[in-house]
Amino acid sequence: MEQNSTTYHPVPEEEEGIDIMALVRSLWEDRKTIIICTAVFIVLGLVAALTMKRTYTVNTVMVPQLSSGKTSSLSSLASLAGFDLGTSPSADLSPVTYPQIVSSTPFRLELLHTPLHYEKADTAVSMLDYALNYDKPGVMAAVKKYTIGLPGVILGALRGEKEELSLPAEGVTDGPKPLLVNKDEEKFMTAIGNAVSLAVDKKEGLLTLSVTGSEPIQTAELALKAQQLLQAEITRFRTEKAEAELEYVQARYKEVKAEADHYQNLLASVTDRSQSMTTTRSRVEMERVRSKYTVANSIYLEMAKQLEQSKMQVKRDTPAFTIVQPVAVPTKPSNSRAKTLIVWTFLGFVLGCGIVLLKGYLPKLKEMFNADSPENEA
Repeated sequence: MEQNSTTYHPVPEEEEGIDIMALVRSLWEDRKTIIICTAVFIVLGLVAALTMKRTYTVNTVMVPQLSSGKTSSLSSLASLAGFDLGTSPSADLSPVTYPQIVSSTPFRLELLHTPLHYEKADTAVSMLDYALNYDKPGVMAAVKKYTIGLPGVILGALRGEKEELSLPAEGVTDGPKPLLVNKDEEKFMTAIGNAVSLAVDKKEGLLTLSVTGSEPIQTAELALKAQQLLQAEITRFRTEKAEAELEYVQARYKEVKAEADHYQNLLASVTDRSQSMTTTRSRVEMERVRSKYTVANSIYLEMAKQLEQSKMQVKRDTPAFTIVQPVAVPTKPSNSRAKTLIVWTFLGFVLGCGIVLLKGYLPKLKEMFNADSPENEA
């Protein structure tokens, strides 16, 4: 009679998990290291908070009211359904491109050279002049420059100062010229980009312009200038085509009007001469001049209609901006010294705990590496 033989497989031991109480015990036993590290970071946080420059933020919200002509209702229904019929005369500039206007070089240069009121300056000065002649870097800025930014300082010293570029005076046409940015302007262009930003809500059609500055009044003035400049640039982009057509129609209108006035004066002169003359030649000449005047006058009247239509088209394409949230002088800074101190304290506490845990696991890691080394296996 055969006996059933049962094969027993060894049950693998459970992997050793993380002992939370052991970690807490090790942290408590070496709490002196955590306290020292946290205290050091608290002191650094106090220095950073006390030497930190206060910043102020201004947010303004506006809605561009765009005219869409006769097909506005149909286009609105199509846009709600996710389709673009392309029937709007102002559809050549999408609101998605508005942030590109804010980040463009001409826009930043205009803001960089806008006179603003600062507490340290008696008169309104531009941001560039204030940064070069009035503003002095703080302690943290100097520490950052010679610690984190030290490689950049060394590379700049090795490269030397670059010569300022200038456009050639000879051979330059009367047409558009390239935009030239000098060394000081280029240095503060990034600061302008970080200070001014635009967010577009495509669903609601809202434009939120955010401006950050060092003083309340200066920040509000900069936000107001950025808002006005953005409105002017959007208007220029949207009316550029209509303005060019209006300019052409105006030039043509002047030519046709001068021609009509010329034939009108000539007809009056021929009519005066023909009153004392009854010859066929005088009558033929008068009819010839009259026919030319009739044609020129009809063209003049048609061009006058087109001129009025072009003017109406420019007004139709000019967007009207509704200011939902106007620019207001901020009363409180946007950065908090208390938050800065809390962040530094938290970093010190985490770093202290990391040091303690690393000290506890370092012997185990050494044993692990020594056990896996080829010499021990041999």
